[in-house]
Amino acid sequence: MAKRDYYEVLGASRGASAEELKKAYRQKAKELHPDRNSDNPNAEAQFKEVNEAYDVLKDPDRKAAYDRYGHAAFEGGMGGGGARGGFGGGNADFASAFSDVFEDLFGDFMGGGGRGGAGARSRAQRGSDLRYNLRVSLEEAFKGVQKTINVPASTACEACHGTGAEGGAEPVTCPTCSGLGKVRAQQGFFTVERTCPTCNGMGQMVKNPCKVCAGAGRVEKDRALSVNIPAGVETGTRIRLAGEGEAGLRGGPSGDLYIFIEVRDHSIFQRDGVHLFFRVPVPMTTAAMGGEVEVPTIDGGRSRVKVPAGSQTGKQMRLRGKGMPALRGGGVGDLLIELVVETPVNLTARQKELLREFEKLSEENNPEASSFFSKVKNFWDGMKN
Repeated sequence: MAKRDYYEVLGASRGASAEELKKAYRQKAKELHPDRNSDNPNAEAQFKEVNEAYDVLKDPDRKAAYDRYGHAAFEGGMGGGGARGGFGGGNADFASAFSDVFEDLFGDFMGGGGRGGAGARSRAQRGSDLRYNLRVSLEEAFKGVQKTINVPASTACEACHGTGAEGGAEPVTCPTCSGLGKVRAQQGFFTVERTCPTCNGMGQMVKNPCKVCAGAGRVEKDRALSVNIPAGVETGTRIRLAGEGEAGLRGGPSGDLYIFIEVRDHSIFQRDGVHLFFRVPVPMTTAAMGGEVEVPTIDGGRSRVKVPAGSQTGKQMRLRGKGMPALRGGGVGDLLIELVVETPVNLTARQKELLREFEKLSEENNPEASSFFSKVKNFWDGMKN
């Protein structure tokens, strides 16, 4: 039976670029892989055909020979086949080509950069990132503060300098996988890769493990760190300390430490972004006649605020620039003060007498009450009609 055209097998045009051929091959290889086509008895043959076609067309010299002479380029000793020879000579040739195909298909996922890339990277592993929750007061968030924290984490073993080997000796290349961190086994026409059982994928081995860290290259230890908390932080602010996380394995880089800020609630001030807010009670007489109240500010200072005559509960006054600083610059917020008119309690007989007299004299001095009850009267009259 005559062989099909290699371009037809891949579903590509004759003018296709190397990248287009590779893309077409991957699509066909995934589509026809025997593991995905257990119900198709021809899947294995078709899969081999696809690999044979790509093995020729991915090589510039062999592709040029095929484009000129077709399948005849690799028959009868014709020179176009080069040193590699024909592909269709049996399972051994197919297994060799499939090994290359395996790299093409899975190299990007296994780490890329050739057969040694994954093993080389696995020798040293980056340490994990750590999280630390830090609570600060509102005053500390206003001014900024330097805090000392104790972080339980893995640190590089000083005895072996993080190598995991006694005396700081360098690890040796694993003899089983030759430093790749993986081994291959032939199963029929498949080449199967597994993690090297000798070095557990590290690619290297420690002959004499360090007695202090048992070959891990790191030990558990509390560390005291000084952290600068900038002015203006809010709950949820994240501070990153590069390289202060868990130590890496076998000399790998350390992870990072992330500090998450929580600002505690304040007994007086409430915060809304860069603005502060609180309610201040004022005597009924001060609200009626006007006056002044002394209020605190977050910096520990005091400010005197004028209360206009006739102030009602809910009236707000603003002290500009007395709020929180914006994180990393950008101005300062305001302090908002809301008045709460306080009604006196536990009145003496004389106070009651004076208030009754005051009530008779101030029947026309309650505009808000007069307006409200006028609306109530209109409502009731409307219901009657």
